[in-house]
Amino acid sequence: MTDILVPTLGESVSSATVARWLKKAGEAVAADEPLVELETDKVTVEVNAPSAGVLEAITAAEGAEVEPGAVLGSIAAGAGAAPAKPAAPQPVAAAPATPHVEAPRAASGPVAVPAQSPLPAAAKMMAETGATAAAIGAGTGKDGRITKGDVLDFLARPAAAPAAAAAPKAPRALEAGEERVKMTRLRQTIARRLKEAQNTAAMLTTFNEVDMGAAMALRTEYREVFEKKHGVRLGFMSFFVKACVAALKEFPAVNAEIDGDEFVFKNFVHMGIAVGGPSGLVVPVLKHADTLSFAEIEKAIGAFGKKARDGALKLDELAGGSFTITNGGIYGSLMSTPILNPPQSGILGMHKIQERPMVVGGKIEIRPMMYIALSYDHRIVDGKEAVSFLVRVKESIEDPRRLMLDI
Repeated sequence: MTDILVPTLGESVSSATVARWLKKAGEAVAADEPLVELETDKVTVEVNAPSAGVLEAITAAEGAEVEPGAVLGSIAAGAGAAPAKPAAPQPVAAAPATPHVEAPRAASGPVAVPAQSPLPAAAKMMAETGATAAAIGAGTGKDGRITKGDVLDFLARPAAAPAAAAAPKAPRALEAGEERVKMTRLRQTIARRLKEAQNTAAMLTTFNEVDMGAAMALRTEYREVFEKKHGVRLGFMSFFVKACVAALKEFPAVNAEIDGDEFVFKNFVHMGIAVGGPSGLVVPVLKHADTLSFAEIEKAIGAFGKKARDGALKLDELAGGSFTITNGGIYGSLMSTPILNPPQSGILGMHKIQERPMVVGGKIEIRPMMYIALSYDHRIVDGKEAVSFLVRVKESIEDPRRLMLDI
């Protein structure tokens, strides 16, 4: 008999929810055949059969919360299915294929949400903290069961007193034309982390504007030869990655993080690049961006974009970032205040390029301008450092030769 174990889930991911079993007990399975989907805070991971045989038992039912190394089920030796096509396990889209939608109801007053039984890990935590099922309400697990994550979210509420917490307000009745859609675990995590950043960091944002004329001219001049030699288009993101790398070397606090009562400085740049996926914003990380060429950066960003659209990003590709760039300009945003990606201390926001009248050499000219924004944690980054960082980025983009000469 071979146990089916929960694999390592990646940095900062300590548990997962059993989302869906793809096989039933008693069915034959082939080695490496996908058996079960686990939903984490970031992506959904397929767990493949470790050997061929018969799925003898399912230990962790759908909706159960499991930790790395836990037993999901077992495979008994026997006549397995035909060998599956060899393929490395790939994460799939983080959102359920068909979210549950509650049918509209007439507005007939509040409807109470019955307290659901907790999963074992949640029950243990509730016993330790004094939280009650009535106070937590309906859970996010299968059939509304309370998960460990639901307990943690409840305890994190400002008004949550573990021993005697007031019952949460019942959902209001829906009016005609309204419907409820359950938040995916990824969307819940995004919301929680963004709020965490606002609650824990002394977050400020500083702005500047960049004349994109020189970068656009350089890109136009070398676009064809660059694509012909490297097999990838030359975009503006590589310019900004290079500009940020240069500025981070000069102002290392923007690339650092706070750990307890200590600052952790990094002698590398792991650049997070925010991209939109089918289930929300994800931030794959360009490891050692400070060692990459323009072509290597463009190739990596292109690959991340495709994986995000296909729901194929791996957990290790989303972990370890030290600084982030997000580009709201691709959606038409003219200006924004990006929110930090904890535990990082800085994030650069790019925006739409728009022609505006500017004074150049005492004369008014129409120039392609972009607003840029740096949100930073004021606990570690001083205002002077933040403003100077953004000025360095501006100078590098307005005179790309600085990037080539490392000045």
